[in-house]
Amino acid sequence: MQNFSLHTHTKGFDGQNTEEEMISQAQKLGWETIGFSNHFIVHPKIKKSPMYAYAEKGGYNNIYSESFDEVIEKFALHYKKIDELKKSVNIRILKGMEVDFFSDDSWIDGFDKAIKYLKPDYLIGAAHFVEYNDVLFNSHDIKRTPEIEQNRLIHRYWQNERAAVQSGLFTFMAHLDLIKKVGLGIEKNWYEEELKTIAEIKKSGMIVELNTSYYKFGDEPYPSKRIVQKLAKESVPVIISDDAHAVKQLGGNFDRVQSFAEQLGVKNFLTLSDIVKNENSFHFVPRGWEL
Repeated sequence: MQNFSLHTHTKGFDGQNTEEEMISQAQKLGWETIGFSNHFIVHPKIKKSPMYAYAEKGGYNNIYSESFDEVIEKFALHYKKIDELKKSVNIRILKGMEVDFFSDDSWIDGFDKAIKYLKPDYLIGAAHFVEYNDVLFNSHDIKRTPEIEQNRLIHRYWQNERAAVQSGLFTFMAHLDLIKKVGLGIEKNWYEEELKTIAEIKKSGMIVELNTSYYKFGDEPYPSKRIVQKLAKESVPVIISDDAHAVKQLGGNFDRVQSFAEQLGVKNFLTLSDIVKNENSFHFVPRGWEL
């Protein structure tokens, strides 16, 4: 069974525990590696999104930034702390980020600047937001829109997923069908959008995570059974993630999701050595970029 996680969140972002506490639990589990991948969500209109008031009320609005300078400062402090912790623990720690991808040129330029400065070890691609008619919607916002608009937003969601895959920026893609968390996109008529996305994943050689965090809502992970069956058929490489926001979630349901995937025909489970090619120097370089 997989003995590491690269998709985790900590206090100071939207996690419940400190880096030290997460590392301590990873050591208790006998892991060789833990990666921290806090949210990297930057957009000049993010605070005008319908969800932002809910984020403020819930106390997790600090994961959203209006400028790249702001998020660079936030991650620089986080990474500095990780570098200090590396000196005193007997476990490999990797510096990552879970990035919400936006396809406009100004975002690409800002992201270029950010990763050249921060030099993350790996990048997780995600699509928590849909930009439509000059407004940002997250999955809960989409759920609250009229059905006709909902369908347009779900189409846009899958377009965003494909654009993120095509960008070549990411080490792997997170929770492909995140919108099912609010009951959206689960009908059979959305399978065509899923197939288009899987075709782009196959074409690009992208890795897909099997994310156990959906087990708290249902009896499958992200992505769904029908998506995992297609990933298996196409021999798409997968990595298991817990998306842990607390120590108690580290490694949660890893055995369950592995069994689930194997029963659906998945054989291409990646080990850390499949991703980390150089034990002493692990810095992910996006396709065509030089850090």
